[in-house]
Formats: sequence, structure tokens, C-alpha cells
Amino acid sequence: MNDQTLIRMTGITKTFPGVVANDSIDFDLRSGEVHSILGENGAGKTTLMNILSGMYQPDEGETYVRGQKVNIRSPHDSLRLGIGMVYQHFALVPPLTVLENIILGFEGGMMLSLKKAEKKLQQLTAEFGLSMDYRQKVSNLSVGERQKAEIIKILYHGSETLILDEPTSVLTPIEAKELFRTLDSLRKMGKAVVLITHKLSEALAISDRITILKLGRKAAELDGDELRQMGHEAASEKILHMMFGDMPIAKASAVAKELGDQVVLGLDRVRAINTRGVVGLKAVTLTIRKGEIFGIAGVDGNGQKTLAEVIGGQRKIESGQILFKGKDISHASICDRFEMGISYITDDRIGEGCVPDMDLAENAIIQCYYQLPYSRHTVINNQVINAHADDLIRQFNIKANGPGDRAGTLSGGNIQKFILARGLCTKPALVVCNKPTYGLDARTVRYIQELLLEESKQGSSILLISSDMDELLNYSDRIGVLFNGELLAVLDRADAAPEKIGKLMFGIKS
Repeated sequence: MNDQTLIRMTGITKTFPGVVANDSIDFDLRSGEVHSILGENGAGKTTLMNILSGMYQPDEGETYVRGQKVNIRSPHDSLRLGIGMVYQHFALVPPLTVLENIILGFEGGMMLSLKKAEKKLQQLTAEFGLSMDYRQKVSNLSVGERQKAEIIKILYHGSETLILDEPTSVLTPIEAKELFRTLDSLRKMGKAVVLITHKLSEALAISDRITILKLGRKAAELDGDELRQMGHEAASEKILHMMFGDMPIAKASAVAKELGDQVVLGLDRVRAINTRGVVGLKAVTLTIRKGEIFGIAGVDGNGQKTLAEVIGGQRKIESGQILFKGKDISHASICDRFEMGISYITDDRIGEGCVPDMDLAENAIIQCYYQLPYSRHTVINNQVINAHADDLIRQFNIKANGPGDRAGTLSGGNIQKFILARGLCTKPALVVCNKPTYGLDARTVRYIQELLLEESKQGSSILLISSDMDELLNYSDRIGVLFNGELLAVLDRADAAPEKIGKLMFGIKS
């Protein structure tokens, strides 16, 4: 074993009902390196790191830390061994301050010394260049600041290994650059970093090594320097071939369709309060035509989710008017809007999009269980429901054994495809999509993008909220830019240059 090897996992196998998530995987991590893990959704990336972080226990295999065999039975065990994981969905308590979150669960006895904790935190942030107002409540922080707080929390407890699961999926380009500067600093100071990502450009830019998983098995381990010498295009092709074999990834289709003048959705000076109790939308006015993909760009937290919830009915408006096919729906319920033909695809696939402990059949009819043919006179027809879920699984190529699988056992990408399948199967007139492709592998991303494009060609209107600039530019007919709750501009696709959109995202109008 290499003297620099910090962690070694051998023969790791983990199965869930009907699924082999990890199949005899070997993985090692060295001090002072960034080791990325790539693979399509369901390849076993997060499962493998959940085993290392103590969330799961393997069915077979062994783990060694600094040459010593260990049994990691919980996240507390992993932290004690110097291993910390930053999850895609942060594990912070919003009403508490950054400092309180950092020491939560590690108070160390009956007496709590905040001054001692503050001093240690000041030394740590100075050492790693991670400046932050640790007296701020987490609820007041941006997404990027929350992620930084998670990293500081891990470092505060002396971790030598940091595992980051899709860390840039919720970050702006500027926040992502700052994160990678932090990771480079950690590497130079001898820390080991595992980066789970679907973004090839990020993995190629920063990785010392890249491990590729495919169908729960280790397909390859590649040297970062050697890949960079090949050039970005050749290296990307090599990685994609190992991930997907000879199955091609479709190229983005040009948006070629004629849009009429029929307005499906209209917002007139809509004002709404967001989850933090402040104004999330300020007099927003927009129209979406039949068959149009209307993209929404903006730095996270500038009103995108509030806009989606206002249209879907999850959030009330303070003033203004919402018209759907000419009818005022400003105060219509979620159920009424769904029955009218409005489908809302949330960005929170686990917390809002499904019930993880319910099976796929139950999740498939969660919005329409009371309707024919799923029930009659309040009696559920399980045969019809199972057949419906089975159709969704087959038509949308969802990796599941069948309608009886619990939703929570699916990979993130397959949950996302299932949520989209459920939302599109009713042939809605308007689909509100909040980040439908974030955190997904390249093939699943293109599948969903082409699916939405085809829906628009069939006459459905799409509100596409995305932090992926290429996605917006390739698929939107028009792009609106939100800043601080205001719709600063609406640009036709031909006029929507990335530089122009980028400036608007930061409030620069000229």
C-alpha cells in the first residue's frame, strides 16, 4: 500500500431489494489529492461514499483508514476517523447560527464554551482562507455560503477527508469557481477530497485521479494529468465511452417551431412573499405562448422558486393577477390548477417530488388518486394503478424492478425521470419545471431536454427554470432574467448572448 494512501476500500458490495448498487468495488484515496467519481445515475457513486461516511454498511468488503481496518457504523464513526461528507441537500439547521451548527452534536460535556469555539473557528478560517460571518443564521445565507459552512464544519472537527456530492449543482458560476479555489487550497494543505460529479469539465479541470463506475462496478481509474494532455474533447469522449459504451448521446436539437399568438399563461404585476418572509417577486409581468419554452435565468435565490410555486399554486400572491388561458387563477387551489392542465415539476425531488417510503404505483397517482379509472366511489383500483405505473416505468426508461419498488430506492436521476413521467403523462397545457436536469448524468440530461422540447412541439408550454446556461440557450424560445425578485429583461433566443444574460443575472442592465 502506498505510504500516502489514506483510505482503502476493497471488495465493497451493497445490495438493496432487487438492485446491486455496489458490486465488489475497490477504491482508494491519497492525502493531498482530489479524486473524482463519475458515472451515470444509478451507477453506485453516492452509495459507495455513503458507506465510507457511515450512512450505509456494506454487505461485503473491507475499509482501511491509515492502514488500519475499521468498521464504520455511523456518520459519527466516520467523523471520528477524520471523514466528513457534504451532501447535495445540506444538513444544516436554518434557525441556528453557523457557529451553533458547527458545534451541534459535539458540545463535549455539560458546559458549552462559545468563546472557545469562536477562537478555534477564527484560527481555522484564517488557515484555510474561508472567511465567513459565523454569527449569521443559516437561514440568511446564500446556497454557496451554506455549502462553505458545511465544509468549515467538517474541517472544524479535524477531518482529513472531505466527500462532496454534486457540490456545484446549486451554485452559480462565480460560487463554483470559489469552491474549486477552496478545494485546491485544501489539496495543497494535504487534505484528501472525493468529488462526486456529473460535470466532466469540472472533473477534468481539478482531479488528480478519476474513477468511473458503471452499473455498480468499477469500470476504470484514470490519471488526471494524462487526461488533460489529451485535450478536453478527446478526454471527454474517452470518459463518456467508458460510462455509456457505444450508446451515443444525442446532440442538442435546434429549436425549429412556429409559435402562434395564443397566450397560455399571463402574469400581471405579481407580487409574492418567499419562504424567508420577504418579498420574493416584485411586480413580475410575463406571458408564455402555446408551444413556447420560456427560460428563466438567475442566480439562485432571486425569485425562481417563488415564481414556480406561484404558478403551480404552492404559494399565494400578495397582489397582481395570474391568467391561464384567459381565466383568472390567482387564487385557485393546487388541485384546481392541476385539473386545468398545469403541471409543476419541483426542484426538490426528494422533499417535494415524491414520498420516498411509498412505492412507485402510489407515487404515480398521488395527485389524481380520486379520479377515474384509479378509483371508483372511493375504492382504489390497484390493478389499474399498477398498470399505469408500469407504463410510466417502461415508456420513460426508468431503472426499477416494477411498480412495487419504493421511490426512495431509485437513483436521483431515475426519481427525476419518474417525476417528469408523472407530470407529463396527463398531457398538460403548461409544464413548470424548476431545474429538471440538475445533478444528472449527460445521457439523462439530454433525454429530459429532448423530452421537454418534444412536448413543446406537441403544443405544451414550458416554463424552464435552470442554472445551466447552455440548456437555456439551446432550448428556450425566450429567456427572462430574474434579479432580486424582478424580471429585468426578456430576451429572444437570437439576442440572448451569454455575456448579456450574465450581466443581467447580477443586476447590470446596460
